Amino acid sequence: MSMLSVKEIENYKSDGAIVLRKKFDVSWIKKLKIGIKKDIKNPSSRFKSHTLQKNIPAYLEDYWTWDRIPEFKDFVFNSPVSQIASELMSAKKVNLLMDNWFLREAGAKSSTPFHHDISYFDVDGTICILWLPLEPTGKDEGVAWVKGSHLWNKIFLRVRFTDGHKVEGKKSIINGKKYESPPDILGNKNKYEFLKWDCELGDCVMFDIRTLHGTLSPSVPKKTLSRYTLRVAKEDTRIDYVGDWTSFNYRKAMQDAGYKNGDILGGSMFPQLWPKNI
Repeated sequence: MSMLSVKEIENYKSDGAIVLRKKFDVSWIKKLKIGIKKDIKNPSSRFKSHTLQKNIPAYLEDYWTWDRIPEFKDFVFNSPVSQIASELMSAKKVNLLMDNWFLREAGAKSSTPFHHDISYFDVDGTICILWLPLEPTGKDEGVAWVKGSHLWNKIFLRVRFTDGHKVEGKKSIINGKKYESPPDILGNKNKYEFLKWDCELGDCVMFDIRTLHGTLSPSVPKKTLSRYTLRVAKEDTRIDYVGDWTSFNYRKAMQDAGYKNGDILGGSMFPQLWPKNI
């Protein structure tokens, strides 16, 4: 039985991001919040704060933690996310690319730079992302998506989330793909149409890995806001080792695990999520 309407799928493909209402039971939200608390107490080697100044409200992150935290593993394999993704991408098969969580403490001034996720990963193909807020979140408290930017046929260099938002890498052509400096979205807001939504518990946003998104409003949160994200891939996605700016510790983990350029996703790092029970 389908979870999505034809209109929802059409909007996703044309706009690059769509809000879906009440697709996740609140029990999943509670589990993920428990998982984040566990991870903060015993973080992975990838845990980081994007807030440079110490002893002030921070913007925290950890990733590739699904196999360490039981609550995350349960969500990855048993929540509705893989079926939703399969319908949005018209996928016969869906594999996990990476899980990720972010927590922005009340009063944190650090923000999310405008970026798209494709340039952060050594993969190429059809990929969509779950953005699941774990508290009720106003449309100006979360991120905003640049409508239609996934269709620009451009790849922008990676931007650091750490305060200062440094652009990494140089404009170049690698593996036949042209990498460009990201546009100044905040300095030219009138040129773009933005997608942003109020989200209650159980609501989520699904978006294309090539859709630009970031913090549009300079507002400082009065409450701690957390979100859980998953990047999941269609069967056409393959390993594609690209520029040096992606060469942080996950690439080494992929290479150490034996993944070679051109390999399809699979194995222990990128397990199949859909169809289930395979």
